[in-house]
Amino acid sequence: MVAAVAAAVLGAGLAVHAGVASGADSTDFPHRGDIVSLPKDLKDRLIEQAGRPSTYQPMQAFAEATNADGSPKPSQLVQYALLDTKNFQPNQFTSIIPGVNDGVPPTATGPNHNQPTIGATRVVVEPKPGLPTDPNDPGAFIDMFTDISGLFVINNESGWYEGWMIHDVTVPQVAAPRADKHAAFGTITQADADALKKRGTGNNTPGHVFSVDGNAPHTPAATDHYPDKVSNTVPVQLSLGAYNATQQSDLHSYWEFNEYTDWTPPTYELPFTGGLPGTPQFAQNSPSIVPGSGPAGKKNSPQKFGDVPNLPRDPDRILDNDASTPTNDDHKEQRLRFLPSGLSNEVLLDAYVRPASFEPYKTNLSERIFDAYAQEVARIDTNHDGVVQATEADVEGTSDGGQSNDRLFLPAPAFNRMAVTREINDGLLSPRFAPSQRAWVLSGDFTLLKPPFPPASTAQDGDNR
Repeated sequence: MVAAVAAAVLGAGLAVHAGVASGADSTDFPHRGDIVSLPKDLKDRLIEQAGRPSTYQPMQAFAEATNADGSPKPSQLVQYALLDTKNFQPNQFTSIIPGVNDGVPPTATGPNHNQPTIGATRVVVEPKPGLPTDPNDPGAFIDMFTDISGLFVINNESGWYEGWMIHDVTVPQVAAPRADKHAAFGTITQADADALKKRGTGNNTPGHVFSVDGNAPHTPAATDHYPDKVSNTVPVQLSLGAYNATQQSDLHSYWEFNEYTDWTPPTYELPFTGGLPGTPQFAQNSPSIVPGSGPAGKKNSPQKFGDVPNLPRDPDRILDNDASTPTNDDHKEQRLRFLPSGLSNEVLLDAYVRPASFEPYKTNLSERIFDAYAQEVARIDTNHDGVVQATEADVEGTSDGGQSNDRLFLPAPAFNRMAVTREINDGLLSPRFAPSQRAWVLSGDFTLLKPPFPPASTAQDGDNR
């Protein structure tokens, strides 16, 4: 039955585009080892993409772990997202707007005889010996495969697409405060909870997705209208890296989610990116590119924090050849403007969700974000340079009075949706116009699988590290 449905989908796709090449051996695609056992909606989406005109089929997920006998140990599907252009306000990248872009080809719609732009992201955990296999453990190594059909190649050096995992800030549980009356990490105080209950319809109680107005959470929808009707949630956005497309408007991206990549843009950029009500539409007085703890924190010298041209470091190559020392700290990134995702979440809890325990006398949102950023960085910053370095946030270590650094990272299942944006080089790390959706080209919600779904890989990676 599955083969018949797959053949019908593939046949329909090819019939519409007679004479236009599709992925090689596309009729065998549904039976590929990493595809055959996937959940039906995800499998159907990938089959549809494989049957379209394309440069490459959806990426093959190779096993990156082995059993004791050396045979491949399959990866497991943790969650997945089906992407399209439907569930956010149409913009000039996804629709024709008279007088704005009606004289030029669209960016994210209309490829291959006006087929819809669609995509899928697979999130799989590598069950490697010695590494956590629980996707909720920040030390787990997770692979992400994104395949998109229908994004046109960007022909401008200043532009790119970029993927984002999104966590909507959730109201934490009530707990006793620190000695200084500030809420403990990942919690709110009873006074915070009492203040939050008074907002809107009382949505902001522990366990609920936080909303800025206290009403039911409203995630992006096609009926939105910027700036008067927009999402009321507070997102933590984690970059999945820059994208570009190949011929046939075909895009494929692989990215690794682990403690070295689970870092988010500095939250102090948000007031400058244009997506917050009452802030400039375009970035003004942009933060310095020199790492530091933001406008209210430590300022650093660009000479000290710049890269050394005659001895450039490669922060992606941190494994040591000596098995007794698994990582080489000298190669870890030291010029970070980013924060671990859980610490970014903590900054936003201060600014939005702790009206009583964090600077109750300040109501200006920009100031609250600036102050929270400086204060939360200082709790982790052992050398007092205003930068949270990889060694200071090592997931195996502790900080701020002996607390486990696990808390500094949001695990993959904490991210509940994702988006793809059309970026330009504005010098900022946050998404263009963050946290609004004005530069989105695709989005979708994550479907979380409990337990993870095996097998989600095939064969074995030729570079199994």
